[in-house]
Amino acid sequence: MFWSAALAADSTPRPTTPTLDDAHRSATNAAGWVEENWSTWLSVGLRIALILVIAFVLRSAVRRGITKLIERMNRTAQAVNGTALGGLLVNVERRRQRSAAIGSVLRSVASFAIMGTAGLMILSALQINLAPLLASAGVAGVAIGFGARNLVTDFLSGVFMILEDQYGVGDSIDAGVASGEVIEVGLRVTKLRGDSGEIWYVRNGEVKRIGNLSQGWATAGVDVQIRADEDLDRVREVINQVGVDMAKDEPWNERLWEPIEVLGLTAVYLDSMIVRVSARTMPGKSLDVERELRWRIKKALNEAGIQLVGRPAEGDPAGEAADPTASMTAPSALANPESPQSAAASPLAPPTTTPSAPSK
Repeated sequence: MFWSAALAADSTPRPTTPTLDDAHRSATNAAGWVEENWSTWLSVGLRIALILVIAFVLRSAVRRGITKLIERMNRTAQAVNGTALGGLLVNVERRRQRSAAIGSVLRSVASFAIMGTAGLMILSALQINLAPLLASAGVAGVAIGFGARNLVTDFLSGVFMILEDQYGVGDSIDAGVASGEVIEVGLRVTKLRGDSGEIWYVRNGEVKRIGNLSQGWATAGVDVQIRADEDLDRVREVINQVGVDMAKDEPWNERLWEPIEVLGLTAVYLDSMIVRVSARTMPGKSLDVERELRWRIKKALNEAGIQLVGRPAEGDPAGEAADPTASMTAPSALANPESPQSAAASPLAPPTTTPSAPSK
């Protein structure tokens, strides 16, 4: 038994120290492996370097082209700034912000597309299977889309709003959730200044409808209420002359796009009648034209001896004698303590008990 145990111990492998021949053999194998694969490494490295160079050059060229396009748009807007045509059609700040937003979107999309394609080509050159990576990216994109759907909705709405030029800086709009003058347009949020000076931050994804009061043209309407016995032809002549004179003066000759027109009577009462005057104006200038038109019509009618009259609004009790008993309450039967209602409402007296006779 002792000899068998000794033989078993001698049969176990013992670590051997590497010799010079072993090191030479390993070095020879490594050199041969490198010599066999260096061409593959070189070709892959050159391919990756070429992909990166082309990607960076293409990205720089595209971004530079987009920047020059945006600068050309801004120069065109500045060229017509200060002219009558520029005041009607172009708002420099609006054009600048719109072009800057479009340029930012285009540059970001171009960079993402070019560098993303280059990254996929590099992974393919390294012989990495792209199917699991693309599947994981798709799942991650869906998860992020569900988590940030409001942000994505705001961003996409802002992009389409800018591309379609639905409104811009300086426009007066009604966005449903808020209304006012646009002071800044972004991809996610639009800033509006209200009539009282407050600033509204409206998310682009929350806007369901837009009413732009600064596009196309506006209408100025003025109602002139005169006495029922006035000569209508004389009134029309005076108002038409006011329109002719106003259209010759600065700056109303640019703000009035069509001659002032007397539409006719809109209402006739026993003591008065209302004449409607209308004019097509530059967008956003209808209120200024209405104020100036009222001023001039009032002066012209006074000079012509035509008097303006007024009447109380319908349902307005002004002018009628106020009823002095309107604020008095109706008399109550409980006010008289001798009335049956007061007797019925008064509390009942507690019953009286008589003392019992003592027992003998």
